[in-house]
Amino acid sequence: MEELDLLKKDWNKNNPFPQLQEMDIYKMLHKKSSSIVKWILIISILEVTLWTAISFCFNTDEYLIKNHSEFMIPYFKVLTVVNFIVTAVFIYLFYKNYRTISATNATKKLMADIVRTRRTVKYYVGYNLGMMVLSAISGFVMAIMVNPKIQELSHNTKAMVIAVIIMIVFLLIFFGVAALFYYLIYGTLMKRLYRNYNELKKIDL
Repeated sequence: MEELDLLKKDWNKNNPFPQLQEMDIYKMLHKKSSSIVKWILIISILEVTLWTAISFCFNTDEYLIKNHSEFMIPYFKVLTVVNFIVTAVFIYLFYKNYRTISATNATKKLMADIVRTRRTVKYYVGYNLGMMVLSAISGFVMAIMVNPKIQELSHNTKAMVIAVIIMIVFLLIFFGVAALFYYLIYGTLMKRLYRNYNELKKIDL
């Protein structure tokens, strides 16, 4: 934000063209906001690509068939399709937000676009974390129901309790790492957008 700070300092001096300075600051904030939203779009696409590639490394159907639990295959297929559709909708919204912000030429409109983008990202992060929890719980239940090794532990209460505690700890660590990833990546971008929003608010006063 060094360039913006310099413009603001110059703006505060006795300047015969305050409207020109205001427009310069707006253009810089517009460019920065557009760039941030573009990165949100790129990161979300890379994220989906990564998870899709990882999913190809695991054959859930084969695992369920091997353990005579074919009845669970439709559930996981529906979950996968729903997740794909919802994620595709979010990526489309990110793309739409990027196109809208790039074409915006009014301060109030840009502020409204930033608010909408921040809201969309919050929903996206919340959905992904929620889906991770649901998938983890599903995997946890599946392991208890169909994994022969875990089923053998059901006859030993103490061993079963230890196994469940280990799974829960693993899930909490996984969720914590995922939440930290979203906070560092999307959270940082959201802070920058919010900073731009506050600067635009000062211009609009």
